[in-house]
Amino acid sequence: MRNTAKITTAVLAAGALTLGLTGCGADKASGSDGPLVVAASPTPHAEILTYVKDHLAKKAGLDLEVQEFTDYVTPNTATEDGSVQANYFQNQPYLDDFNKKNGTHIKPVVTVHLEPLGLYSREVKKAGALKSGATVAVPNDTVNEARALKLLDDNGIITLKDGAGNDATPKDIAKNPKNLKFKELEAAQTPRSLGDVDAAVINGNYAIESDLKPAKDAVVLESPKNNPYGNFLAVKEGEEKDARVKKLAKLLTSDEVKKFIEDKYAGSVVASF
Repeated sequence: MRNTAKITTAVLAAGALTLGLTGCGADKASGSDGPLVVAASPTPHAEILTYVKDHLAKKAGLDLEVQEFTDYVTPNTATEDGSVQANYFQNQPYLDDFNKKNGTHIKPVVTVHLEPLGLYSREVKKAGALKSGATVAVPNDTVNEARALKLLDDNGIITLKDGAGNDATPKDIAKNPKNLKFKELEAAQTPRSLGDVDAAVINGNYAIESDLKPAKDAVVLESPKNNPYGNFLAVKEGEEKDARVKKLAKLLTSDEVKKFIEDKYAGSVVASF
């Protein structure tokens, strides 16, 4: 039986989070001798963790609990305030931006996988077929919006200004030959926008949750080669040496997990180790 505490939430304030987790294992989250509680996005992160829990953790002497979150904020605030000991959902550019803006002290432990970002559409099957003036939905958080625009730039749909980096916005577009319009949405909402826009740039985890197959359905897909957006296990600074964290890091980068990722996701999620 899958023993996963599932929390469906929008962005919660840190104070409300502490109260909300009181009945969800927060007491057990403290103390190095208790279970390791990890906050994760449902797909594929919690699925990968659940595979570890069900098949590998017991033999390794690891008591693992998984808590699912549907946004990109509360896993870090929960890790910072100690409600959970670790999280698994994000990449380095996102974490750098989050720590800077929120004064948090989250550190990566080990990179596990990449979810290629993709452009999806119900209207066209090739990027070149996008009509003039088409509306494209993009994630509205700093890093993922810049990543989405870079995807469009890499595929010749737009051209970004020289020097546009991990905080690029539509204002940094130098050339927009199709005069595309951009609709900025919370990342989790982008799949639902496909019926209302001409195309949407969607994070891999949200695409999979919406029954999209990135390797098959994306109009254009991010290349995994030299990609800086690998997703990793992360902890609050100072917790990297926790024996439970070390055990989980080793299991997450095992041959068994690599095979699980390859078999289950068929190229829509790619192991990064």
